[in-house]
Formats: sequence, C-alpha cells, structure tokens
Amino acid sequence: MITATELSGLLERRDVKVLDASWYLPTEDRCPLQEFAECRIPESRFFDIDRIADPSHSCPHMLPSARQFAEHVEALGVGSEDLVVLYDRKGLFSAPRAWWMFRVFGHDQVRILVGGFNAWRLAGLPTESGEVSVGEAGSRFRCDYQPQWVADKQRVQAGMGATGLLTLDARSPARFAGEEPEPRPGVRPGHIPGSRNLHYAQVVADGGQGLKSEAELKRLFADVGIDQVDTVITTCGSGISACILALALHEIGRSPISVYDGSWAEWGADLSCQVEKR
Repeated sequence: MITATELSGLLERRDVKVLDASWYLPTEDRCPLQEFAECRIPESRFFDIDRIADPSHSCPHMLPSARQFAEHVEALGVGSEDLVVLYDRKGLFSAPRAWWMFRVFGHDQVRILVGGFNAWRLAGLPTESGEVSVGEAGSRFRCDYQPQWVADKQRVQAGMGATGLLTLDARSPARFAGEEPEPRPGVRPGHIPGSRNLHYAQVVADGGQGLKSEAELKRLFADVGIDQVDTVITTCGSGISACILALALHEIGRSPISVYDGSWAEWGADLSCQVEKR
C-alpha cells in the first residue's frame, strides 16, 4: 500500500506508472471510463478490467493470456522495470483485482493507493481531466506467469472436501446462503459445497481507507479457519472482491493466494457443478 502523500512525491519519476482500475457492478449504473476522463490523478492511465481480459470466455473479465496482458499494459506505458500504483474510486474495491493480475504475470512492483481517489482529493492534491495522452513509446513488459496465484473450476472441484484446503467466498452472507438472487441471469443462488464465507467488506477499513489492521485481519481469518489449512482459494461473484481477500491474506503473510477466476459467475451457471444453500 502507498499513501496519497507518498505517491505525490513520486509522480515526477518516469518509472512510476499510475493506473485507475475502477470497476462497478452492472447494477450500479456508473461508467468508470467517463469518470476517469472527467477527473483523475495527473498522468494516470485507465486500466480497463473488462477489456484487459480473455475476449473468448463467456464469463466476465477472465484473465487474458500473457501476450494479451503484455500488449495492454505496454499500451498504457507500463514496462517491466516500472513501479505500478493502482487506485479506484471506492477506496478499496477493484484495484486489488488489477494488483492480483500484475502478480499473476510476475510483476511484484505494484502498490495500491490507500483510500483510493477519494483520499487523493481529500488531501488537496492536483487532478486533471480531458483526453489522455498515449502511453510512453517503447515500453516493454515481460510476463512471467505465476500459476500459484490462479485457481480454475477443475482445481476447485478437486479440492472439495480435501483436508488442508479452504475455499473462502467474499460475497455477502445473503448471496452466500442463496437467500437472494444473483445479479447475473442464468446463475443459480448458493455457494460452493464446503466453502466458507467472509464478506470482503469485513477486511476493509471504514470508508474504504485501506485494509484493517494486521491484528484485526488475523482474527477475522482465524475465525473462518485459515490457521487449520495450508491452502486457501478465494472466490466471489466474478473475481473482483475475491482479490480483496487475497490482498488481505497477502498482507498477513499468507501468500500467494489462489483466486478462483471464474468465481460464482462460472460455477453457478454450470449445471454440472454442485451448489449448497443454507
């Protein structure tokens, strides 16, 4: 994590690249790209989670190939030697997804702005608007795929009931229990059998001001049983908030954490996958 004040002192460096990774649920009726054009941190670029994805997959914003990811981030002016700083407009919501994607492709020089864009504005720091210049020409990003950060449906299925593995669902308790309909058509309510629930909001500090303290995070994760397992897979609705849990686990030393990329959007739509409700 990095504070607004710390970031403001780094903006003049050519090897620091700031990316707005804002993303909203389909029901929120907000356009992150429009908001980015209207007001943003100076010299930042827009990291489009829905576009930097596998276009051939039926599920939303699935991981792209290494080649596709490299092409997208090079177009944003990001090179392999750069420090990447990510922010979003909810404080801490979608930026962890972009953080996780960079970690998947082997880039560990990546930070998240504490409090997001709101913290930047509250600090009275400068903003800009209007058209965005193209990324720096000649940027080269080398991907080094790290499979330990990723779980697919087959791995989750194989781990059901396995000793030493915990699947942790970041959705709300009501969605986890199957008590409310899913926001995406054709997706059944419920959860992966044997998984446990920890709503992502539980690990986020008030007002989206970063994560809760290390002690609080350790208590929250201990309550769902991570101290009794060797492996944790996080999941959610479509692979966004699962990355918040992965980030929080990383902060307390449990890393790497595998994120189930397809999450419930994939599992709940596949009639061959078992579903539990409670």
